[in-house]
Amino acid sequence: MCCRKSGQSDYPTQAGDGLTRRRWFVQPYVAHRLQQAISAASLLTLCGILVAGLWPFHSPENQVHWLPQENGLHFGHYGVVLSSGTFWSTGLDRSPCTIEIWLKPALTWSSGTVLAFYNPSNHQQLSFRQEYADLAIVREIGSLHDYRKSAQIYANDAFRKGQVFITITSDGHSGEVYVNGAIVKSFQQFGLSTADLAGQLILAASPLQSHSWSGWLRGLAIYGSQLTAEQVAQHYQDWTQRGKPEISEHERSLALYLFNERAGEIAHSESMPGRDLHIPKRYMVMDQILLEPPLSELHRQGSYLKNAALNVAGFAPLGFFFGAYFTSVRRLRHGFMATALFGAIVSLTIEVLQAHLPTRDSGVTDVITNTLGTCIGVALYTGVALPLALKVASNHPNPRSGSQPGEACNKARLAQGY
Repeated sequence: MCCRKSGQSDYPTQAGDGLTRRRWFVQPYVAHRLQQAISAASLLTLCGILVAGLWPFHSPENQVHWLPQENGLHFGHYGVVLSSGTFWSTGLDRSPCTIEIWLKPALTWSSGTVLAFYNPSNHQQLSFRQEYADLAIVREIGSLHDYRKSAQIYANDAFRKGQVFITITSDGHSGEVYVNGAIVKSFQQFGLSTADLAGQLILAASPLQSHSWSGWLRGLAIYGSQLTAEQVAQHYQDWTQRGKPEISEHERSLALYLFNERAGEIAHSESMPGRDLHIPKRYMVMDQILLEPPLSELHRQGSYLKNAALNVAGFAPLGFFFGAYFTSVRRLRHGFMATALFGAIVSLTIEVLQAHLPTRDSGVTDVITNTLGTCIGVALYTGVALPLALKVASNHPNPRSGSQPGEACNKARLAQGY
């Protein structure tokens, strides 16, 4: 399609001649500035998405501090404490066990992993989580990328009172959950035992994802026996009044952390040596997941749909501006496909890098939703913005070139590669 008159050159032949070059419906210098603006907007959008996806670009300082006037640790938004060694290495012992935790969450209506036992050899994880006002005890076995067996129980309103003393005791098959010395939950099929305590002990963080817990931890004890209701009540009185329990020999104390050091990087176990806790300099996730499967993310994240919608909306500007860049500036023949592929590559790059950032989560869902957002963005440009611009061009002639409205539209189409 040609828009120039017969015998008229695309370039001026004499000084003062009117410009008749092939161009958009605006003057050439305006078209050049518009291309520059599209390129700059595309670059700024890409930089903004990279910053949003990878900030803060490194592992933050570990936000764990000793309480100055009393025993205990305070965990900030990103805090973690790890055992210096592993606990039980075999998964065959179904002996009774008891765990006592004296703590106070920073917020009642929040979520995070209070403590977890993790064995990387078989990907076994036993975690105690705050799910808003409820306590969730979750056992998971198997890799996230293969079949993963899980079981869980809930103690409702366990954290509603703020500072609480929680006791979980089991004979290896059935057991009870106590809050402040009073029973709140009985379970029959969960089968909590010392076999679940294999691996490394992790406080206030998940071993696989950035699922940190914020609050105050005043004490922690682990026993190789099931405590009776009377023993649970007595331990509650001992902890809250004296700061430590009176432990008899038949209760088989396996680890006792009073957090009375007040300084340093080590929290010592009062019962057995070699089970001290270490406070690292920086926040970390022990075995962070690369590209978590969508089904696992759906089960783990309470705000899964909200996050998916945010990902779609966040990448729509990338699709819009790079759709304009590839079709109007670079004039690629398949600009839509190039933009969609570019969005998928950017998203995949971010997710791979996020697997090395402990404050971020790497998942396949993000790649899918980000690519979808890119396609929506480029569809908005090619289906809405570009036709609107061509319509405006057809109704506004270029006075300097003397072109008519239809000619201006044709020039715009030529510039777009149509």
